[in-house]
Amino acid sequence: DASKSVDFSPDGLTLATSGGWADNTNRLWDARTGARTGSLTGHTDVVWSLSFSPDGEMLASGSRDKTIRLWDVSTREPKGTFVGHTSGMSVAFSPDGRTLASGSEDQTIRLWNLITGEHKQTLVGHGSKIASISFSPRGDILASAGWNGTILLWDTVELTPKKTLIGHTSKVNGIAFSLDGNMLVSGSEDGTVGLWSVDTGQLNKMLIGHTGGINDVAFSPDGRTLASCSWDGTVLLWDLTLAGSTTDKVR
Repeated sequence: DASKSVDFSPDGLTLATSGGWADNTNRLWDARTGARTGSLTGHTDVVWSLSFSPDGEMLASGSRDKTIRLWDVSTREPKGTFVGHTSGMSVAFSPDGRTLASGSEDQTIRLWNLITGEHKQTLVGHGSKIASISFSPRGDILASAGWNGTILLWDTVELTPKKTLIGHTSKVNGIAFSLDGNMLVSGSEDGTVGLWSVDTGQLNKMLIGHTGGINDVAFSPDGRTLASCSWDGTVLLWDLTLAGSTTDKVR
């Protein structure tokens, strides 16, 4: 049963995989041994997105059952459920761990207060179903990626869009900020990877190498390598110090 999402805990010791189409169960794994260490049950439909809290103590999961569930990683017990979206969603913790953001196919972004458990704000304006969201390392920007090929950068204080990034010709499935927050990387159904300047909103480079749509993108811990995974069955590793040559291909 295929997972739609994976996420490493901040210490790198635990890997979480999302519940697939058959059993909807999230699972925790020891990243060193590969042994399963726990199962998180409760969702009634496929889980689209997983996100560990910055301290690694909680895991959030967003599902097509229209709920977001919070889990205690150590006890494997549920800590809360957020409802309000009318479709599946992507989830992301703010760097300070006080806010959870959820971006949905219902074209809205919701912000949830993790201290009180209350809904804080609904952001409307992307004008598209939202496939992925991500906070900048400083927490001052929230990026949302849309089915219409656009990426919006939201000011997390004013809660308004600051910039619209245009360059992809199809759905943007995955986005990630560089460690210094100066670059945003996007992976699209059009088969390209975009490198964007967060400050100017300009597309600095488009990486071409996949033969199918791209599902997700992620930076290495040192920020020098970018990974992109695709429907073409490959993962490409890009050396960012060379401004976009592939350094390896894993099938």
